[in-house]
Amino acid sequence: MLQVTNVSLQFGSRVLFKDVNLKFTKGNCYGVIGANGAGKSTFLKILSGEIEPNKGEVSLGKNERMSVLSQNQNAFDEETVIRTVLMGYKRLVEVMDQKDALYAKADFSEEDGLLAGELETEFAEMGGWEADSEAQTLLIGLGIPTELHNTLMKDIEPKIKVKVLLAQALFGNPDILLLDEPTNNLDIKSTRWLENFLLNFENTVIVVSHNRHFLNQVCTHICDVDYGEINIYVGNYDFWYETSQLLLRQQKEQNKKMEARAKELQEFIARFSANASKSRQATSRKKELEKLTIEDIRPSNRKYPFIDFKFEREIGNDILKVENLTKKGFFENISFTVKHGDKIAFLSDKSLAITTLFNVLMGLDTADSGEIKWGKTITPTYLPQDNRKYFENCDLPLNDWLKQFSKETDEEYIRGWLGRMLFSGVEATKKASVISGGERVRCMLAKTMLEMGNFIILDEPTNHLDLESITSLNKGMINFKGCMLFSSHDQEIMNTVANRIIEITPDGKLIDKEMTYDEYLEQQGI
Repeated sequence: MLQVTNVSLQFGSRVLFKDVNLKFTKGNCYGVIGANGAGKSTFLKILSGEIEPNKGEVSLGKNERMSVLSQNQNAFDEETVIRTVLMGYKRLVEVMDQKDALYAKADFSEEDGLLAGELETEFAEMGGWEADSEAQTLLIGLGIPTELHNTLMKDIEPKIKVKVLLAQALFGNPDILLLDEPTNNLDIKSTRWLENFLLNFENTVIVVSHNRHFLNQVCTHICDVDYGEINIYVGNYDFWYETSQLLLRQQKEQNKKMEARAKELQEFIARFSANASKSRQATSRKKELEKLTIEDIRPSNRKYPFIDFKFEREIGNDILKVENLTKKGFFENISFTVKHGDKIAFLSDKSLAITTLFNVLMGLDTADSGEIKWGKTITPTYLPQDNRKYFENCDLPLNDWLKQFSKETDEEYIRGWLGRMLFSGVEATKKASVISGGERVRCMLAKTMLEMGNFIILDEPTNHLDLESITSLNKGMINFKGCMLFSSHDQEIMNTVANRIIEITPDGKLIDKEMTYDEYLEQQGI
């Protein structure tokens, strides 16, 4: 068990946490959520002991071991892959090294023999004889082939390093597992493997992630970091979000009777329990949900941008036809036709192939050969992955920046749109050149909405966004009545928006399937 008692932390005048009291228990997975800058990663560093709080303490159960996902990819460059994984269990590696040093001694004494016996006993109790096998199983599960296991870390590519460090954190069945953005840079196979690993993990997991699908799959509880407080709620991210939104709506309807409010909430909880996936976590969550009372749930103070894509011109019969399009190094002789209602998710191991295709479709790049035919009624609008050209060296305040893309330039109208995207008051006068990555994407989303295209292309639109913005974007994409092409690493968006999947294969060819993302993964055996 991990306990947090009266923990407070502030930097100068900024209070990050105040009097936090929490208990993390065995068998549960806690997802830590909060707006950008709320202190999620800092909280994990307090739990791990990397940062000392100004007040309070963090206590671990007697003889319990904590494991933390390392963020330093170069920390183990002089170690082999397999030894790096073993180093996740520090004491085990110390014992292994002590044993090896003893047995290598030329003048091995009786005293050495006694010490070796003690070390052998401790080694066996820690599962040392199975350690190599367990480490190899973890590496293979994450897609790292056996031939790389004895390679030095400095000689492998960064994407593989990330997986090795994840295997290191998971190694040795730690009592407490702290994971900060564990799915970053993981492919879908590795992410699914990790989900299954955590679903069967019997100890305590505390994870920070912007991957809502991942949080929904593995979490039994949500830790909401909000306005200096951290509160724990039963359920996964979707349950926390929907319940919080329901309570907010009920707060606005003050005439709603308490009995009606209680009934609506209990019906929602019952539906959620019934739909829980078949896993150990879901069974545990269901039992706890059944004990929930109305007083256990509070609406969040979190603010969500309003994203709603509308268009003025109806779509005709001809939309988009691509014939034998080739761009050397990216795709070759690809053809597809977009139909009414299509929301097509694009996949590729080479993400630059998708970006290049989108740029060619929008006339920002040229193909080597092939033809693109847009329907006469189609007004395409594009949210590119690289938005730097819109902001760098631009000294316009945001209200003037946004006016460039709007037919209506009235100040109040423009400020209303910025307010939708959470730029209120003085924030609307920030210079475009100095805003953060997440703020840039929110501005680009406002631009996309104002352009009112009936055909939208979105290239990794969730990059730099927090969970609140991603959730709002997801709803906006679902509700859009036009046609859409998009790429995204957000599994929830892929699952809930796409009705068709197009994959650009490593040799530049096309796989085109009219099915959902989940159905596509199942068909591919993932």
